[in-house]
Amino acid sequence: MYFFFLVTKLENVFMTVFKADVKDLLQLFGAFLNRFRIFVVKVSRFFSRFKPAIVKEFIHDIVRERLSGVKYEAEKIPELCSSLAECIRDKVKSIGFDKYKIIVQVMIGEQRGQGVKMCSRFFWDADTDNYAEDVFMNDSLFCVAAVFGCYFY
Repeated sequence: MYFFFLVTKLENVFMTVFKADVKDLLQLFGAFLNRFRIFVVKVSRFFSRFKPAIVKEFIHDIVRERLSGVKYEAEKIPELCSSLAECIRDKVKSIGFDKYKIIVQVMIGEQRGQGVKMCSRFFWDADTDNYAEDVFMNDSLFCVAAVFGCYFY
């Protein structure tokens, strides 16, 4: 599938999505070639938006795999947070969000029945930017992992 920009001499932009080959489209728009310039962009690259549902699955799988059976030890937690954040970041970047800045925040604390509130603040575009998060708890620790995808303009 291709994404086409039809730009008139007045620079008005009309966008339409077609499921066709380039040859078919050139025949279709042959009459308009004098008035329009056609720019072709592959849809999958143009619309590779940050998908929170997919990212949440990755976070869930990685956190469960790395933290199941782990006991809270204060000396090992900073290294564990860093390695967990790097692992999540690498997995999310492998999906192909080329135009996104990926920010990963991991917090691990000791489980003593306490309440914890975590918040983050960003300036972002609600149309393109998004986030995914997951919470893991076992008998000795809790982990909150959040991944933010901010679009590069």
